[in-house]
Amino acid sequence: MKWHRVGPKDGLIFDPQEYGLNFAKSPQAVVYDTYLRVYFSFCKIDERQKYISEVAFIDIDKTFSKILNLSTSVLANGELGCFDEHGVFPFSPFKYEGKIYGYTSGWSRRVSVSTDTGIGLTISNDGGKTFKRVGNGPVLTSSLEEPFLVIDGFVRYFNGLFHMWYIYGTQWIQFPGQNEPDRVYKIGHAVSNNGLDWEREGRQIISEKIQLECQALPSVVFFKNRYHMFFCYRYATDFRKNREKSYRIGYAYSDDLVNWTRADEIAGIRLPETGWDSGMQCYPNVFEMGGTLYMLYNGNDFGKTGFGILELVED
Repeated sequence: MKWHRVGPKDGLIFDPQEYGLNFAKSPQAVVYDTYLRVYFSFCKIDERQKYISEVAFIDIDKTFSKILNLSTSVLANGELGCFDEHGVFPFSPFKYEGKIYGYTSGWSRRVSVSTDTGIGLTISNDGGKTFKRVGNGPVLTSSLEEPFLVIDGFVRYFNGLFHMWYIYGTQWIQFPGQNEPDRVYKIGHAVSNNGLDWEREGRQIISEKIQLECQALPSVVFFKNRYHMFFCYRYATDFRKNREKSYRIGYAYSDDLVNWTRADEIAGIRLPETGWDSGMQCYPNVFEMGGTLYMLYNGNDFGKTGFGILELVED
């Protein structure tokens, strides 16, 4: 694969600091007739001086050069004590039967470890401007086999079924010299007839490339008669500032949505030596627009520098 950076700033199409926002994490695209809408999560400081995550979107023209609109009033905060009390990150929307379904990754703080999570469902009846929860609980959360950190739900409707790709935690590890434990998580898969009740496949579906690999934010598209998954992966520790262990973009393909072949080497995505995404590349979202495949993604510091876009170049 060959990718080309598009937009006026070396592929960077949104810098949250220019709009007074902290972070712009996990860009997720919804294509409209004359523009592209990109949802993302930004951070605020609450009354306890701790971060909470909220959902926003920008509308941008299809040359990725002009931002037409910005909204930070997309979804109300989670209720007290609920799985999404302290925010939503990421937020995964897609069009379905005249509405827009938005799957939330809600998180709440814990004491012994930093957080726990679950996946919820919201629905928009106004074209994606605002969303309302179908309930205060999650539609997918921890289980006997997946005991914590069920998050990053990415949902699409293929072949008469809702398919969700998500991540689940396998262990928390207290590494020497660290104040808090770090987590390890893998990509799983579930299906549903209605988008609410999910049956898990019950296995890790993407092979590992490194020891204690953390796999995050799967994004799947059907393009040219094959299913393509892009995700990000990193080392379990020393990943926040160490470029060699930080997030990279991974890739796998499938012909049946069951068996996936990992093939990072043909994805064609590499860290540049300098620039807004030279320290890490993470949280990819791949989508088709006008017959062309595009990828939104975050760069350095987990989205503090904003998000950019790549276009797949045909040979």
